[in-house]
Amino acid sequence: MSRPAAVLWDMDGTLIDTEPLWGKATYELGELLGRPLTPEVRAKTIGGSFPNTLNVVAEWAGYELRDGDLERYRTWMFDRMRELFATGIELNPGIGGVLESLARRGTPMFVCTNTERVLADPCIDAIGRDFFAGTITGDEVSHAKPAPDMYLEAARLAGAAPGECLVVEDSWHGMSAAAAAKCAVLGLADEVPAGVLKFAPDNFVGAGASDVDDWFSAARQA
Repeated sequence: MSRPAAVLWDMDGTLIDTEPLWGKATYELGELLGRPLTPEVRAKTIGGSFPNTLNVVAEWAGYELRDGDLERYRTWMFDRMRELFATGIELNPGIGGVLESLARRGTPMFVCTNTERVLADPCIDAIGRDFFAGTITGDEVSHAKPAPDMYLEAARLAGAAPGECLVVEDSWHGMSAAAAAKCAVLGLADEVPAGVLKFAPDNFVGAGASDVDDWFSAARQA
């Protein structure tokens, strides 16, 4: 096939530039647990679920998690992210034009994000909820990325085989999840897993649906 049956978008870092905000809150979480993070430790949390983030930070800090800590620190993190999101959410360069072109053509699109629903919804609204046939968040699947569940569910909702879908991802967790689901994957990163096409985000600027078709064909051969 020459065009994707559906395009499945990661959100943070892919559609919108929120990773610096998540980074700020994650570094603050490290301080809260008693040991400042290094960039290398922070990188292990990118694209992961909050339980993954908390486990990584707690292990680094030598902090033994106790009953209730997951809920307590999730509340702290989500409250902090709401504060940071209130400063403004912007689309990454070129993304708006690509979304508009795909929507005009009628290509179904889904947001697939490890961010939980309560925080994802304001971001989806800022992007433009009407662009998407559906949205799936990390608290709505049995296993968040890097498990393939989210992308398998999006393909099912699109009525397509995973290999007929194009995924756009920027984190190792997300790229691994999409590759495990057997989707065609564009990886917006310097290093990508096997089966993922390394892709420069600058390519989105001025692009449209026909370019997406070309990228899909190339990604299927990765």
